[in-house]
Amino acid sequence: MSKKERKEIGHGPIYDARELGMGRMLILGLQHMFAMFGATVLVPLIISGAYGLPLSVQTTLLFAGIGTLIFHVMTKFKVPAFLGSSFAFLGGFEAVSKLDTGKFAEMSGADKLPYALGGIVVAGTLYIALAFIVKFVGVKKVMRFLPPVVTGPIIILIGMTLAPNAVNDASNNWLLAFFAFATIIVCNIFGKGMIKIIPILLGVTIPYTVALLITLAGGPELISFAEVGSSNLLGLQPFVLAKFDLNAILIMAPIALATMMEHVGDISAIGATAGKNYIADPGLHRSLIGDGIATSLAGMFGGPANTTYGENTGVLALSKVYDPAVVRIAAGFAIVLSFSPAFAAVIHSIPTAIIGGVSFILYGMISAVGVRNVVENKVDFGKTRNLIIAAVILVSGLGFSNGLVFHILGADIKLTSLAIAAIAGILLNAVLPGNDYTFGEDPKADGAANLGTY
Repeated sequence: MSKKERKEIGHGPIYDARELGMGRMLILGLQHMFAMFGATVLVPLIISGAYGLPLSVQTTLLFAGIGTLIFHVMTKFKVPAFLGSSFAFLGGFEAVSKLDTGKFAEMSGADKLPYALGGIVVAGTLYIALAFIVKFVGVKKVMRFLPPVVTGPIIILIGMTLAPNAVNDASNNWLLAFFAFATIIVCNIFGKGMIKIIPILLGVTIPYTVALLITLAGGPELISFAEVGSSNLLGLQPFVLAKFDLNAILIMAPIALATMMEHVGDISAIGATAGKNYIADPGLHRSLIGDGIATSLAGMFGGPANTTYGENTGVLALSKVYDPAVVRIAAGFAIVLSFSPAFAAVIHSIPTAIIGGVSFILYGMISAVGVRNVVENKVDFGKTRNLIIAAVILVSGLGFSNGLVFHILGADIKLTSLAIAAIAGILLNAVLPGNDYTFGEDPKADGAANLGTY
């Protein structure tokens, strides 16, 4: 096909990117890689820096790429989604890092990490279990047990429980944190095109560049390259094999209730963007299985939970190129970058204050997405049942700050505040009369639980 015959990006829907030529396909793949990059690498930085669990940037990138390819296989290569790191599980990693009873009493962060990963593996299997239920029972019947009056407040809690960590990290250098904070706001509000889609990446790279210039100019040493200088350009990822403990599983697994809703929201949003109903074809059960396998595989070998990314949906809307092959190119770029320890060391040199400034926005937006989920689904708090469900979820999540410990068969089993809130909300929704939620009536509302949209 000649250049004149090729379609122009952004002027109309393109479902076969081969019409654009390989060069422009590679550029589009890079766009998708940049869109997911900031948020994806931020997760291991927060987990290793704030919680002391040494999650690897290299391993995270590897399983983001591999997980995306697995997802595409499971969805018959039809859904143009990228799977990056899930922020929803940050609170779970923090809770595991604070376990200090029984065998966890004398453990270091490196020793606790495999048990957190074991919880991620189980969370992924819950996706697969839900997929089979959706397949045989139907998505509408399943969603009656997970309506917005339950999932919205749970998502609100995820952001609220993480908020103190953002303040703590930002306090290392308030000026640098504010710069990161302001960069994201400016890019999000005033940015056009790709600038508006990658505010997290720019919120890290622009303040980092400023901090680097200050350091090189002889000012305060805001950035240290000691680790970079001692790292090889090429090298294998540091894998960590998952271990399983009931306490860690009970911390991590309930978070999957919120991320499952995020998944449904993302698939609905991607379908609305591309003009296709991916819930029906290839089917929600297939996308859940793909996400679940990707998450469990990542957890088994040292990566965080995966989730479909709203940023990449933004790239789809901007370019109007809906060919999943372009997203698979981005997955290939992520895998290539994962083989560079030096590149990972550069990422780890990002000052904590910048991470705090970015998190200041990010954690608040997670809670705001929960509010959006409630508002756009028109949850009627004039109904006493809805008011009671939301109230119990919020009080349980904030009130049981230290969780609950049960002594069963000589062992201490701990439920976190989020797990208590999720269980209470689901049970109340199931037993109280008046549940009138029907999934699928409003595609915009169905996509309101998307944690990956900034």
